[in-house]
Amino acid sequence: MSTVYQFEAQTINGKPMTLGDYQGKVLLIVNTASKCGLTPQFEGLEKLYNDYKDKGLEILGFPCNQFGHQDPGSEDEIQEFCQMNYGVSFPMHAKIEVNGENTHPLYQHLKSEAPGILGSKKIKWNFTKFLIGKNGEVIERFAPATKPEKLISAIEKALQN
Repeated sequence: MSTVYQFEAQTINGKPMTLGDYQGKVLLIVNTASKCGLTPQFEGLEKLYNDYKDKGLEILGFPCNQFGHQDPGSEDEIQEFCQMNYGVSFPMHAKIEVNGENTHPLYQHLKSEAPGILGSKKIKWNFTKFLIGKNGEVIERFAPATKPEKLISAIEKALQN
């Protein structure tokens, strides 16, 4: 059985990391954008992170510029924007692609494990969210418009398991 722990990514500072570092934690993996109508969700994500990080939640942000070119900046610009405008302290990663032939392997896995509506394997838009259990398996996929505060009960349930 495959889990998210087998995947690697780069931090927004360009350092390699493995998702295996998060074994035993509940993860919320989100493709983000700095210039999107949904960008204010950073505030809600940061609140979730602050409320639940000591209970075992990690939020992993993956900037993506594939939807309306809404994250065109460099990693440094993205990081500065997120910190200055929303106080983001959860781990952000290097910009990736979530659809198409250059899809990051992590997102290939996430889409396979939790397809969208009608079985779609595509990410519809920025701020699609994937909840991962402590065992590294995908629990649920949430639509871009689903506000972070609507995930509280699912997160709490995952933290109890």
